[in-house]
Amino acid sequence: MKEIVLDTETTGLSVKDGHRIVEIGCIELDNLIPTENKFHCYLNPERKVSEKALEVHGYTDEFLSNKKKFNEVADDFLSFIKDKQLIIHNAEFDLSHLNNELKLIGKDIIKNKVLDTLGLARDKYPGSQISLDALCKRYRIDNTKRTKHTALIDCELLAKVYINLIDQKEPTLNFHLQEKVNLNKSNKKILHFKKIVKVSDQEKKDHTNYLKSSLKKNFF
Repeated sequence: MKEIVLDTETTGLSVKDGHRIVEIGCIELDNLIPTENKFHCYLNPERKVSEKALEVHGYTDEFLSNKKKFNEVADDFLSFIKDKQLIIHNAEFDLSHLNNELKLIGKDIIKNKVLDTLGLARDKYPGSQISLDALCKRYRIDNTKRTKHTALIDCELLAKVYINLIDQKEPTLNFHLQEKVNLNKSNKKILHFKKIVKVSDQEKKDHTNYLKSSLKKNFF
């Protein structure tokens, strides 16, 4: 099944205050595996970016001034997402802005099936922090590239978080486990790592040559 991981950046929080989209990022998943198909664009919002939003993503009015307007990319965007399920963290925010942009140019709102990973995380970890950064930390996903909120990087991280949230990813071997493993009689905890790494034909050949040359035994 093909799905679209989607994120936006905006000039501010609410469309009620006239805020607009400045960036759209999308990554296609095919049976939970990211494909080469991506959609990304910066947009001229035709208004100023709020100070708070500037702190979040860093896109200045000057940087956005020569970018395309939403009506120039709308058809390509809609063609990319088609009728695929959308994976969004805090979907209400992104959809409110996307649907507002579509309404402004006389197009129908998005009617795709949507999976909100924020709600999924809230159900799975009630009372815990469920921001994208918090979930990356929980699943030991490297988010060091995320110095600012950018739509495409956030999509890449969200794709990994999503796979973990629905329990479709094997545990990653990590020698710096945050949890202490108690091995006393009353509380035994065993961690199993099932990740299988396949060797290439070249690696097999190199290993065979190594055995021949190093062991000097005529086993082959």
